[in-house]
Amino acid sequence: MSPTAFPAGPEHGHVTFLGAGPGDPGLLTLRAVEALSHADVLVAEHEVLDVIRTHARQGVSVVPTEAVSSPDALPGAPQLTVVDGASTPAVAPTPAQDAAHLVMEAARGGRRVVRAVAGDPGLDTDAAEEMLACAAAGVPFEVVPGVAAATGVPAYAGVPLRDAHGADVRFVDARTASDRCWTEVGASDGTVVVSTSLDSVAAAAAELVSAGRKPDTPLTVTVAGTTTRQRTWTATLGTIAQTLKQAKVLPSPDGGRPVIAVVGERSAARRDQLSWFESKPLFGWKVLVPRTKEQAASLSDQLRSYGAVPHEVPTIAVEPPRTPQQMERAVKGLVTGRYEWIAFTSVNAVKAVREKFEEYGLDARAFAGIKVAAVGEQTANALIAFGVKPDLVPSGEQSAAGLLEDWPPYDPVFDPIDRVFLPRADIATETLVAGLIELGWEVDDVTAYRTVRASPPPADTREAIKGGGFDAVLFTSSSTVRNLVGIAGKPHNVTVIACIGPATAKTAEEHGLRVDVMAPEPSVHKLAEALATFGMKRRASALEAGDPVTRPSERRPGARRRRTTT
Repeated sequence: MSPTAFPAGPEHGHVTFLGAGPGDPGLLTLRAVEALSHADVLVAEHEVLDVIRTHARQGVSVVPTEAVSSPDALPGAPQLTVVDGASTPAVAPTPAQDAAHLVMEAARGGRRVVRAVAGDPGLDTDAAEEMLACAAAGVPFEVVPGVAAATGVPAYAGVPLRDAHGADVRFVDARTASDRCWTEVGASDGTVVVSTSLDSVAAAAAELVSAGRKPDTPLTVTVAGTTTRQRTWTATLGTIAQTLKQAKVLPSPDGGRPVIAVVGERSAARRDQLSWFESKPLFGWKVLVPRTKEQAASLSDQLRSYGAVPHEVPTIAVEPPRTPQQMERAVKGLVTGRYEWIAFTSVNAVKAVREKFEEYGLDARAFAGIKVAAVGEQTANALIAFGVKPDLVPSGEQSAAGLLEDWPPYDPVFDPIDRVFLPRADIATETLVAGLIELGWEVDDVTAYRTVRASPPPADTREAIKGGGFDAVLFTSSSTVRNLVGIAGKPHNVTVIACIGPATAKTAEEHGLRVDVMAPEPSVHKLAEALATFGMKRRASALEAGDPVTRPSERRPGARRRRTTT
Protein backbone atom coordinates (compact mmCIF):
# COMPACT_ATOMS: atom_id res chain seq x y z
CA MET A 1 0.00 0.00 0.00
CA SER A 2 1.31 3.43 -0.86
CA PRO A 3 1.83 6.28 1.63
CA THR A 4 -1.43 7.83 0.41
CA ALA A 5 -3.20 5.17 2.45
CA PHE A 6 -2.19 7.22 5.50
CA PRO A 7 -3.73 10.65 4.74
CA ALA A 8 -1.99 13.64 6.25
CA GLY A 9 -2.58 17.33 5.85
CA PRO A 10 -1.49 20.63 7.36
CA GLU A 11 -4.09 20.43 10.15
CA HIS A 12 -4.89 16.78 10.67
CA GLY A 13 -2.50 13.89 10.34
CA HIS A 14 -3.44 10.30 10.89
CA VAL A 15 -3.22 7.89 13.85
CA THR A 16 -2.71 4.14 13.52
CA PHE A 17 -3.53 2.15 16.64
CA LEU A 18 -1.31 -0.86 16.16
CA GLY A 19 -1.07 -4.20 17.91
CA ALA A 20 2.58 -5.19 18.45
CA GLY A 21 1.76 -8.72 19.59
CA PRO A 22 2.83 -10.45 22.81
CA GLY A 23 6.60 -10.01 22.46
CA ASP A 24 8.06 -11.93 19.52
CA PRO A 25 8.89 -9.36 16.79
CA GLY A 26 8.18 -12.06 14.20
CA LEU A 27 4.48 -11.91 15.10
CA LEU A 28 4.03 -8.38 13.71
CA THR A 29 1.60 -8.46 10.80
CA LEU A 30 2.53 -7.31 7.29
CA ARG A 31 0.06 -4.43 7.70
CA ALA A 32 1.80 -3.39 10.93
CA VAL A 33 5.23 -3.36 9.25
CA GLU A 34 3.82 -1.26 6.41
CA ALA A 35 2.27 1.29 8.79
CA LEU A 36 5.52 1.54 10.76
CA SER A 37 7.51 2.24 7.58
CA HIS A 38 5.40 5.36 6.92
CA ALA A 39 5.21 6.67 10.50
CA ASP A 40 6.51 10.11 11.49
CA VAL A 41 6.00 9.49 15.22
CA LEU A 42 6.01 6.29 17.30
CA VAL A 43 4.24 6.33 20.66
CA ALA A 44 4.52 3.20 22.81
CA GLU A 45 5.87 1.69 26.00
CA HIS A 46 9.61 0.97 26.09
CA GLU A 47 9.12 -2.80 25.72
CA VAL A 48 6.84 -2.32 22.71
CA LEU A 49 9.28 0.14 21.11
CA ASP A 50 11.93 -2.58 21.24
CA VAL A 51 9.66 -4.75 19.08
CA ILE A 52 8.63 -2.16 16.48
CA ARG A 53 11.46 0.34 16.07
CA THR A 54 13.48 -1.75 13.61
CA HIS A 55 10.65 -1.43 11.08
CA ALA A 56 10.40 2.36 11.32
CA ARG A 57 12.05 4.68 8.83
CA GLN A 58 15.16 6.65 9.67
CA GLY A 59 14.45 9.94 11.45
CA VAL A 60 11.15 8.89 13.03
CA SER A 61 10.34 10.57 16.37
CA VAL A 62 10.17 8.00 19.17
CA VAL A 63 8.12 8.84 22.27
CA PRO A 64 7.90 6.37 25.17
CA THR A 65 4.52 6.58 26.90
CA GLU A 66 6.37 6.62 30.22
CA ALA A 67 7.48 10.17 29.29
CA VAL A 68 4.22 11.61 27.93
CA SER A 69 3.67 13.82 30.96
CA SER A 70 6.87 15.69 30.15
CA PRO A 71 6.49 18.97 28.21
CA ASP A 72 9.53 17.92 26.19
CA ALA A 73 8.05 14.56 25.18
CA LEU A 74 7.31 15.87 21.69
CA PRO A 75 8.27 19.24 20.19
CA GLY A 76 5.28 21.54 20.43
CA ALA A 77 3.33 19.38 22.88
CA PRO A 78 2.14 21.35 25.94
CA GLN A 79 2.11 20.15 29.55
CA LEU A 80 -0.82 17.78 29.78
CA THR A 81 -3.58 18.73 32.18
CA VAL A 82 -7.31 18.14 32.44
CA VAL A 83 -9.46 21.06 33.57
CA ASP A 84 -13.11 20.67 34.57
CA GLY A 85 -14.47 24.18 34.02
CA ALA A 86 -12.82 27.55 34.56
CA SER A 87 -13.42 27.64 38.29
CA THR A 88 -12.37 24.04 38.94
CA PRO A 89 -8.70 23.36 39.68
CA ALA A 90 -6.74 21.06 37.37
CA VAL A 91 -6.78 17.36 38.19
CA ALA A 92 -4.17 14.80 37.33
CA PRO A 93 -4.87 13.22 33.94
CA THR A 94 -4.97 9.45 33.49
CA PRO A 95 -2.16 7.81 31.52
CA ALA A 96 -4.62 7.19 28.68
CA GLN A 97 -5.61 10.87 28.63
CA ASP A 98 -1.93 11.86 28.60
CA ALA A 99 -1.20 9.54 25.69
CA ALA A 100 -4.34 10.61 23.81
CA HIS A 101 -3.37 14.27 24.16
CA LEU A 102 0.12 13.58 22.89
CA VAL A 103 -1.12 11.47 19.97
CA MET A 104 -3.61 14.14 18.88
CA GLU A 105 -1.08 16.95 19.16
CA ALA A 106 1.27 15.03 16.87
CA ALA A 107 -1.53 14.26 14.41
CA ARG A 108 -2.75 17.88 14.34
CA GLY A 109 0.68 18.83 13.10
CA GLY A 110 0.05 16.80 9.96
CA ARG A 111 2.10 13.82 11.04
CA ARG A 112 1.42 10.12 10.71
CA VAL A 113 1.37 8.72 14.23
CA VAL A 114 1.63 5.05 15.17
CA ARG A 115 0.29 4.37 18.65
CA ALA A 116 1.50 0.84 19.37
CA VAL A 117 0.33 -1.34 22.25
CA ALA A 118 1.27 -4.84 23.38
CA GLY A 119 -1.00 -7.58 22.09
CA ASP A 120 -4.11 -6.35 20.29
CA PRO A 121 -5.49 -2.76 20.57
CA GLY A 122 -9.04 -4.11 20.63
CA LEU A 123 -8.32 -5.69 24.02
CA ASP A 124 -6.50 -2.67 25.46
CA THR A 125 -8.74 -0.40 27.55
CA ASP A 126 -6.35 2.56 27.34
CA ALA A 127 -6.22 2.27 23.55
CA ALA A 128 -10.05 2.30 23.43
CA GLU A 129 -10.09 5.52 25.48
CA GLU A 130 -7.51 7.10 23.17
CA MET A 131 -9.55 6.11 20.09
CA LEU A 132 -12.64 7.77 21.57
CA ALA A 133 -10.62 10.94 22.20
CA CYS A 134 -9.43 10.97 18.58
CA ALA A 135 -12.98 10.44 17.32
CA ALA A 136 -14.31 13.28 19.49
CA ALA A 137 -11.57 15.61 18.24
CA GLY A 138 -12.08 14.71 14.58
CA VAL A 139 -8.62 13.15 14.24
CA PRO A 140 -8.73 10.36 11.62
CA PHE A 141 -7.48 6.98 12.81
CA GLU A 142 -7.37 3.31 11.89
CA VAL A 143 -6.76 0.09 13.80
CA VAL A 144 -4.22 -2.60 12.87
CA PRO A 145 -5.01 -5.70 14.94
CA GLY A 146 -2.22 -7.71 16.53
CA VAL A 147 -1.77 -11.18 18.00
CA ALA A 148 -3.35 -11.11 21.46
CA ALA A 149 -1.26 -12.42 24.35
CA ALA A 150 -4.23 -14.50 25.53
CA THR A 151 -4.04 -16.64 22.37
CA GLY A 152 -0.42 -16.17 21.24
CA VAL A 153 1.27 -17.09 24.52
CA PRO A 154 -0.55 -20.45 25.01
CA ALA A 155 0.33 -21.35 21.40
CA TYR A 156 4.04 -20.75 22.15
CA ALA A 157 3.72 -22.67 25.42
CA GLY A 158 2.32 -25.73 23.64
CA VAL A 159 -1.11 -25.38 25.27
CA PRO A 160 -3.99 -25.62 22.77
CA LEU A 161 -7.10 -23.81 23.99
CA ARG A 162 -9.55 -26.07 22.17
CA ASP A 163 -9.50 -29.68 21.05
CA ALA A 164 -11.79 -32.09 19.24
CA HIS A 165 -14.25 -31.98 22.15
CA GLY A 166 -14.80 -28.26 21.54
CA ALA A 167 -14.89 -27.07 25.16
CA ASP A 168 -15.81 -23.44 25.88
CA VAL A 169 -12.95 -20.95 26.28
CA ARG A 170 -13.33 -18.00 28.66
CA PHE A 171 -10.91 -15.06 28.89
CA VAL A 172 -10.42 -13.19 32.15
CA ASP A 173 -8.28 -10.16 32.97
CA ALA A 174 -7.58 -10.66 36.68
CA ARG A 175 -6.75 -6.96 37.09
CA THR A 176 -10.33 -5.89 36.36
CA ALA A 177 -12.39 -9.05 36.95
CA SER A 178 -15.46 -8.63 39.15
CA ASP A 179 -16.83 -11.15 41.65
CA ARG A 180 -19.58 -11.95 39.15
CA CYS A 181 -16.97 -12.71 36.47
CA TRP A 182 -15.11 -15.14 38.75
CA THR A 183 -18.39 -16.81 39.69
CA GLU A 184 -19.31 -17.36 36.03
CA VAL A 185 -15.97 -18.86 35.00
CA GLY A 186 -15.84 -20.91 38.19
CA ALA A 187 -19.18 -22.48 37.37
CA SER A 188 -17.99 -23.42 33.86
CA ASP A 189 -16.01 -26.58 33.10
CA GLY A 190 -14.39 -25.05 30.01
CA THR A 191 -10.91 -23.66 29.56
CA VAL A 192 -10.13 -20.36 31.28
CA VAL A 193 -7.33 -18.08 30.08
CA VAL A 194 -6.33 -15.66 32.82
CA SER A 195 -4.23 -12.56 32.15
CA THR A 196 -2.56 -11.63 35.42
CA SER A 197 0.82 -10.91 37.00
CA LEU A 198 3.29 -13.41 38.39
CA ASP A 199 2.74 -12.03 41.89
CA SER A 200 -1.04 -12.52 41.59
CA VAL A 201 -1.25 -16.00 40.05
CA ALA A 202 -1.91 -17.70 43.40
CA ALA A 203 -4.64 -15.19 44.21
CA ALA A 204 -6.32 -15.79 40.85
CA ALA A 205 -6.16 -19.55 41.43
CA ALA A 206 -7.77 -19.07 44.85
CA GLU A 207 -10.57 -17.00 43.26
CA LEU A 208 -11.35 -19.84 40.85
CA VAL A 209 -11.37 -22.43 43.65
CA SER A 210 -13.67 -20.21 45.71
CA ALA A 211 -15.95 -19.89 42.68
CA GLY A 212 -16.31 -23.67 42.34
CA ARG A 213 -13.34 -25.03 40.40
CA LYS A 214 -11.73 -28.13 41.92
CA PRO A 215 -8.29 -27.56 43.52
CA ASP A 216 -6.84 -30.41 41.42
CA THR A 217 -7.77 -28.67 38.14
CA PRO A 218 -4.59 -28.49 36.02
CA LEU A 219 -3.15 -25.16 34.88
CA THR A 220 -0.10 -23.82 33.13
CA VAL A 221 1.52 -20.48 33.90
CA THR A 222 3.70 -18.80 31.28
CA VAL A 223 5.87 -15.74 31.90
CA ALA A 224 7.53 -13.61 29.16
CA GLY A 225 5.54 -15.53 26.56
CA THR A 226 6.73 -15.69 22.92
CA THR A 227 10.19 -14.37 23.84
CA THR A 228 13.39 -16.30 24.50
CA ARG A 229 12.89 -15.52 28.22
CA GLN A 230 9.68 -17.59 28.22
CA ARG A 231 9.18 -20.05 31.06
CA THR A 232 6.17 -22.25 31.71
CA TRP A 233 5.18 -24.11 34.88
CA THR A 234 2.58 -26.86 35.12
CA ALA A 235 0.63 -27.39 38.35
CA THR A 236 -2.93 -27.37 39.69
CA LEU A 237 -5.02 -24.58 41.15
CA GLY A 238 -4.22 -25.90 44.61
CA THR A 239 -0.46 -26.37 44.12
CA ILE A 240 0.59 -23.46 41.89
CA ALA A 241 1.70 -21.28 44.82
CA GLN A 242 3.98 -24.05 46.11
CA THR A 243 5.25 -24.82 42.59
CA LEU A 244 6.33 -21.22 42.02
CA LYS A 245 7.93 -21.11 45.47
CA GLN A 246 9.93 -24.28 44.81
CA ALA A 247 11.03 -22.87 41.44
CA LYS A 248 12.32 -19.84 43.37
CA VAL A 249 10.31 -17.41 41.28
CA LEU A 250 10.88 -14.12 43.04
CA PRO A 251 8.35 -11.26 43.28
CA SER A 252 8.92 -8.57 40.68
CA PRO A 253 10.11 -5.13 41.81
CA ASP A 254 7.96 -3.47 39.12
CA GLY A 255 4.69 -4.84 40.49
CA GLY A 256 4.61 -8.13 38.67
CA ARG A 257 5.58 -9.41 35.24
CA PRO A 258 2.60 -10.14 32.97
CA VAL A 259 1.73 -13.81 32.68
CA ILE A 260 -0.88 -15.97 31.01
CA ALA A 261 -2.42 -18.82 33.02
CA VAL A 262 -4.46 -21.48 31.22
CA VAL A 263 -6.83 -23.44 33.45
CA GLY A 264 -8.63 -26.61 32.39
CA GLU A 265 -8.63 -30.39 32.39
CA ARG A 266 -6.97 -30.53 28.96
CA SER A 267 -4.74 -27.45 29.29
CA ALA A 268 -1.55 -29.31 30.19
CA ALA A 269 -2.43 -32.81 28.99
CA ARG A 270 -0.20 -32.79 25.91
CA ARG A 271 2.24 -30.01 26.69
CA ASP A 272 5.17 -32.45 26.72
CA GLN A 273 4.40 -33.26 23.08
CA LEU A 274 3.37 -29.78 21.94
CA SER A 275 5.98 -27.58 23.64
CA TRP A 276 7.70 -26.67 20.37
CA PHE A 277 9.13 -23.29 21.43
CA GLU A 278 10.78 -23.92 24.79
CA SER A 279 12.16 -27.23 23.51
CA LYS A 280 14.25 -25.63 20.77
CA PRO A 281 17.86 -26.89 21.03
CA LEU A 282 19.38 -23.56 22.12
CA PHE A 283 16.30 -22.02 23.75
CA GLY A 284 17.26 -18.94 25.72
CA TRP A 285 21.01 -19.46 25.19
CA LYS A 286 22.94 -16.22 25.02
CA VAL A 287 25.47 -16.86 22.25
CA LEU A 288 28.45 -14.62 21.57
CA VAL A 289 29.15 -14.12 17.86
CA PRO A 290 32.58 -12.47 17.48
CA ARG A 291 32.17 -11.17 13.92
CA THR A 292 31.34 -7.83 12.32
CA LYS A 293 27.63 -6.99 12.15
CA GLU A 294 27.54 -7.47 8.37
CA GLN A 295 29.23 -10.87 8.60
CA ALA A 296 27.14 -12.03 11.55
CA ALA A 297 23.68 -11.25 10.14
CA SER A 298 22.84 -14.61 8.55
CA LEU A 299 24.57 -16.54 11.35
CA SER A 300 22.56 -14.65 13.99
CA ASP A 301 19.33 -15.38 12.10
CA GLN A 302 20.20 -19.07 12.09
CA LEU A 303 20.93 -19.02 15.83
CA ARG A 304 17.58 -17.33 16.50
CA SER A 305 15.84 -20.13 14.61
CA TYR A 306 17.30 -22.50 17.23
CA GLY A 307 15.92 -20.32 20.04
CA ALA A 308 19.21 -18.58 20.90
CA VAL A 309 19.81 -14.91 21.67
CA PRO A 310 22.85 -13.90 19.56
CA HIS A 311 25.08 -11.10 20.78
CA GLU A 312 27.37 -9.72 18.07
CA VAL A 313 30.80 -8.46 19.16
CA PRO A 314 33.13 -7.35 16.34
CA THR A 315 36.69 -8.52 16.96
CA ILE A 316 38.10 -7.39 13.61
CA ALA A 317 37.74 -4.02 11.91
CA VAL A 318 38.24 -3.72 8.17
CA GLU A 319 40.20 -0.72 6.83
CA PRO A 320 41.47 0.32 3.37
CA PRO A 321 45.06 -0.61 2.40
CA ARG A 322 47.76 1.84 3.44
CA THR A 323 48.85 2.27 -0.18
CA PRO A 324 45.83 2.16 -2.55
CA GLN A 325 47.81 2.47 -5.81
CA GLN A 326 48.22 -1.30 -6.29
CA MET A 327 44.47 -1.85 -5.92
CA GLU A 328 43.72 1.02 -8.30
CA ARG A 329 46.02 -0.43 -11.00
CA ALA A 330 44.43 -3.87 -10.63
CA VAL A 331 40.86 -2.54 -11.00
CA LYS A 332 41.90 -0.62 -14.12
CA GLY A 333 43.44 -3.86 -15.39
CA LEU A 334 40.06 -5.56 -15.08
CA VAL A 335 38.57 -3.04 -17.52
CA THR A 336 41.48 -3.18 -19.98
CA GLY A 337 41.51 -6.98 -20.27
CA ARG A 338 44.61 -7.78 -18.21
CA TYR A 339 43.03 -10.75 -16.40
CA GLU A 340 41.47 -14.08 -17.31
CA TRP A 341 40.25 -14.73 -13.73
CA ILE A 342 39.46 -12.85 -10.53
CA ALA A 343 39.31 -14.88 -7.31
CA PHE A 344 37.42 -13.70 -4.22
CA THR A 345 38.38 -15.34 -0.93
CA SER A 346 36.05 -13.39 1.38
CA VAL A 347 32.98 -11.19 1.53
CA ASN A 348 35.27 -8.32 2.52
CA ALA A 349 37.22 -8.73 -0.72
CA VAL A 350 33.97 -8.43 -2.69
CA LYS A 351 33.09 -5.32 -0.71
CA ALA A 352 36.53 -3.75 -1.32
CA VAL A 353 36.33 -4.27 -5.10
CA ARG A 354 32.75 -3.07 -5.21
CA GLU A 355 33.63 0.13 -3.36
CA LYS A 356 36.52 0.75 -5.76
CA PHE A 357 34.17 0.18 -8.71
CA GLU A 358 31.73 2.74 -7.32
CA GLU A 359 34.60 5.18 -6.86
CA TYR A 360 35.34 4.93 -10.59
CA GLY A 361 31.69 4.89 -11.66
CA LEU A 362 31.82 1.22 -12.67
CA ASP A 363 29.32 -1.57 -12.03
CA ALA A 364 29.07 -5.34 -12.50
CA ARG A 365 29.31 -4.98 -16.30
CA ALA A 366 33.05 -4.44 -15.86
CA PHE A 367 33.34 -8.19 -15.19
CA ALA A 368 32.24 -8.99 -18.75
CA GLY A 369 34.60 -11.55 -20.31
CA ILE A 370 36.33 -12.30 -16.98
CA LYS A 371 35.88 -15.59 -15.12
CA VAL A 372 34.96 -15.14 -11.46
CA ALA A 373 35.75 -17.55 -8.61
CA ALA A 374 34.39 -17.49 -5.04
CA VAL A 375 35.87 -19.40 -2.12
CA GLY A 376 32.48 -20.36 -0.67
CA GLU A 377 28.74 -19.87 -0.46
CA GLN A 378 28.75 -16.60 1.50
CA THR A 379 31.28 -15.00 -0.83
CA ALA A 380 29.25 -16.23 -3.82
CA ASN A 381 26.09 -14.66 -2.34
CA ALA A 382 27.90 -11.33 -1.92
CA LEU A 383 28.88 -11.47 -5.61
CA ILE A 384 25.33 -12.31 -6.67
CA ALA A 385 24.08 -9.32 -4.67
CA PHE A 386 26.57 -7.25 -6.68
CA GLY A 387 25.09 -8.64 -9.90
CA VAL A 388 27.85 -11.18 -10.65
CA LYS A 389 27.25 -14.94 -10.84
CA PRO A 390 30.53 -16.74 -10.06
CA ASP A 391 31.84 -19.27 -12.57
CA LEU A 392 33.61 -21.34 -9.94
CA VAL A 393 32.66 -22.22 -6.35
CA PRO A 394 34.35 -25.20 -4.65
CA SER A 395 32.32 -28.38 -4.89
CA GLY A 396 33.94 -29.71 -1.73
CA GLU A 397 35.69 -27.88 1.12
CA GLN A 398 34.97 -24.15 1.11
CA SER A 399 38.53 -22.91 1.52
CA ALA A 400 41.57 -21.92 -0.53
CA ALA A 401 42.52 -25.61 -0.73
CA GLY A 402 39.01 -26.50 -1.89
CA LEU A 403 39.14 -23.78 -4.53
CA LEU A 404 42.47 -25.13 -5.86
CA GLU A 405 40.98 -28.63 -6.09
CA ASP A 406 38.53 -27.38 -8.76
CA TRP A 407 40.67 -24.70 -10.40
CA PRO A 408 41.63 -25.59 -14.00
CA PRO A 409 45.32 -25.51 -14.99
CA TYR A 410 46.44 -22.85 -17.42
CA ASP A 411 46.08 -23.98 -21.03
CA PRO A 412 47.70 -21.67 -23.62
CA VAL A 413 45.40 -23.05 -26.32
CA PHE A 414 42.11 -22.24 -24.56
CA ASP A 415 43.19 -19.41 -22.22
CA PRO A 416 44.16 -16.24 -24.12
CA ILE A 417 45.38 -14.61 -20.90
CA ASP A 418 47.39 -16.29 -18.13
CA ARG A 419 46.87 -13.82 -15.29
CA VAL A 420 44.67 -14.00 -12.15
CA PHE A 421 43.66 -11.01 -9.99
CA LEU A 422 43.55 -11.98 -6.31
CA PRO A 423 42.20 -9.18 -4.03
CA ARG A 424 42.77 -10.24 -0.43
CA ALA A 425 43.42 -9.18 3.16
CA ASP A 426 46.84 -8.08 4.31
CA ILE A 427 47.10 -11.15 6.59
CA ALA A 428 45.95 -13.76 4.05
CA THR A 429 48.01 -16.93 3.62
CA GLU A 430 49.99 -17.74 0.49
CA THR A 431 48.28 -21.11 -0.08
CA LEU A 432 46.14 -19.98 -2.99
CA VAL A 433 48.91 -17.96 -4.67
CA ALA A 434 51.36 -20.88 -4.57
CA GLY A 435 48.72 -23.31 -5.84
CA LEU A 436 47.73 -21.11 -8.78
CA ILE A 437 51.37 -20.63 -9.80
CA GLU A 438 51.82 -24.39 -9.68
CA LEU A 439 48.84 -24.69 -12.06
CA GLY A 440 50.64 -22.39 -14.50
CA TRP A 441 48.93 -19.08 -13.74
CA GLU A 442 50.51 -15.70 -13.12
CA VAL A 443 48.97 -14.04 -10.03
CA ASP A 444 48.57 -10.37 -9.14
CA ASP A 445 48.34 -10.77 -5.35
CA VAL A 446 46.84 -7.44 -4.23
CA THR A 447 46.07 -6.17 -0.73
CA ALA A 448 42.46 -4.99 -1.05
CA TYR A 449 41.86 -4.31 2.66
CA ARG A 450 43.51 -4.51 6.05
CA THR A 451 42.17 -6.30 9.11
CA VAL A 452 42.90 -4.71 12.47
CA ARG A 453 41.81 -5.57 15.99
CA ALA A 454 38.47 -3.95 16.84
CA SER A 455 37.90 -1.70 19.85
CA PRO A 456 36.96 -3.42 23.13
CA PRO A 457 33.21 -4.04 23.67
CA PRO A 458 31.32 -2.21 26.46
CA ALA A 459 32.28 -2.99 30.05
CA ASP A 460 29.12 -5.01 30.76
CA THR A 461 29.83 -7.24 27.75
CA ARG A 462 33.42 -7.80 28.90
CA GLU A 463 32.19 -8.71 32.39
CA ALA A 464 29.63 -11.13 30.91
CA ILE A 465 32.34 -12.83 28.84
CA LYS A 466 34.70 -13.29 31.77
CA GLY A 467 31.99 -13.93 34.37
CA GLY A 468 30.03 -16.67 32.61
CA GLY A 469 27.16 -14.52 31.36
CA PHE A 470 27.25 -16.16 27.93
CA ASP A 471 26.13 -19.72 27.31
CA ALA A 472 28.30 -20.25 24.22
CA VAL A 473 30.76 -18.50 21.94
CA LEU A 474 31.31 -19.27 18.26
CA PHE A 475 34.87 -18.94 16.99
CA THR A 476 35.01 -18.77 13.20
CA SER A 477 38.80 -18.34 12.84
CA SER A 478 41.99 -18.31 14.86
CA SER A 479 42.05 -14.51 14.65
CA THR A 480 38.63 -14.27 16.32
CA VAL A 481 40.02 -16.29 19.24
CA ARG A 482 43.13 -14.14 19.62
CA ASN A 483 41.28 -10.86 19.15
CA LEU A 484 38.37 -11.66 21.48
CA VAL A 485 40.74 -12.69 24.28
CA GLY A 486 42.81 -9.58 23.56
CA ILE A 487 39.96 -7.05 23.66
CA ALA A 488 37.59 -8.66 26.16
CA GLY A 489 39.35 -11.41 28.10
CA LYS A 490 39.02 -15.20 28.20
CA PRO A 491 35.49 -16.70 28.26
CA HIS A 492 34.45 -18.29 31.57
CA ASN A 493 34.86 -22.05 31.95
CA VAL A 494 31.06 -22.64 31.99
CA THR A 495 30.76 -21.14 28.49
CA VAL A 496 30.48 -23.69 25.68
CA ILE A 497 33.27 -23.14 23.16
CA ALA A 498 32.45 -23.92 19.51
CA CYS A 499 35.12 -23.78 16.78
CA ILE A 500 34.86 -23.87 13.01
CA GLY A 501 37.78 -26.25 12.49
CA PRO A 502 40.92 -27.90 13.89
CA ALA A 503 43.20 -24.86 13.41
CA THR A 504 40.76 -22.61 15.28
CA ALA A 505 40.31 -25.24 17.99
CA LYS A 506 44.08 -25.48 18.44
CA THR A 507 44.33 -21.71 18.88
CA ALA A 508 41.49 -21.82 21.43
CA GLU A 509 43.25 -24.55 23.41
CA GLU A 510 46.52 -22.58 23.29
CA HIS A 511 44.60 -19.76 25.02
CA GLY A 512 43.44 -22.11 27.78
CA LEU A 513 39.95 -22.79 26.42
CA ARG A 514 38.30 -26.21 26.35
CA VAL A 515 36.65 -26.86 22.99
CA ASP A 516 33.22 -28.52 23.28
CA VAL A 517 31.92 -28.30 19.71
CA MET A 518 33.62 -28.47 16.33
CA ALA A 519 31.96 -28.01 12.94
CA PRO A 520 32.04 -31.12 10.71
CA GLU A 521 33.24 -28.87 7.88
CA PRO A 522 34.59 -25.29 7.78
CA SER A 523 31.28 -23.44 7.41
CA VAL A 524 29.73 -20.95 9.85
CA HIS A 525 26.31 -22.48 9.22
CA LYS A 526 27.60 -25.98 9.92
CA LEU A 527 29.16 -24.58 13.09
CA ALA A 528 25.77 -23.24 14.22
CA GLU A 529 24.17 -26.59 13.37
CA ALA A 530 26.82 -28.39 15.44
CA LEU A 531 26.12 -26.12 18.43
CA ALA A 532 22.38 -26.81 18.06
CA THR A 533 23.08 -30.56 18.03
CA PHE A 534 25.19 -30.15 21.18
CA GLY A 535 22.34 -28.26 22.86
CA MET A 536 19.78 -30.88 21.81
CA LYS A 537 21.89 -33.73 23.23
CA ARG A 538 22.48 -31.78 26.43
CA ARG A 539 18.74 -31.22 26.83
CA ALA A 540 17.95 -34.89 26.14
CA SER A 541 20.53 -36.01 28.74
CA ALA A 542 19.00 -33.76 31.40
CA LEU A 543 15.48 -35.03 30.70
CA GLU A 544 16.63 -38.65 30.71
CA ALA A 545 18.31 -38.13 34.09
CA GLY A 546 15.22 -36.40 35.48
CA ASP A 547 17.12 -33.14 35.93
CA PRO A 548 15.77 -29.69 35.08
CA VAL A 549 16.83 -28.33 31.68
CA THR A 550 19.19 -25.41 32.33
CA ARG A 551 21.45 -23.23 30.23
CA PRO A 552 25.25 -23.48 30.66
CA SER A 553 25.35 -20.03 32.28
CA GLU A 554 22.91 -21.25 34.95
CA ARG A 555 25.38 -23.81 36.24
CA ARG A 556 26.99 -23.34 39.59
CA PRO A 557 29.97 -20.98 39.16
CA GLY A 558 33.21 -22.90 39.09
CA ALA A 559 31.51 -26.21 38.26
CA ARG A 560 33.58 -28.48 36.05
CA ARG A 561 32.33 -28.82 32.53
CA ARG A 562 32.22 -32.16 30.77
CA ARG A 563 33.89 -32.22 27.39
CA THR A 564 31.47 -33.25 24.63
CA THR A 565 32.75 -32.57 21.13
CA THR A 566 30.44 -33.01 18.16
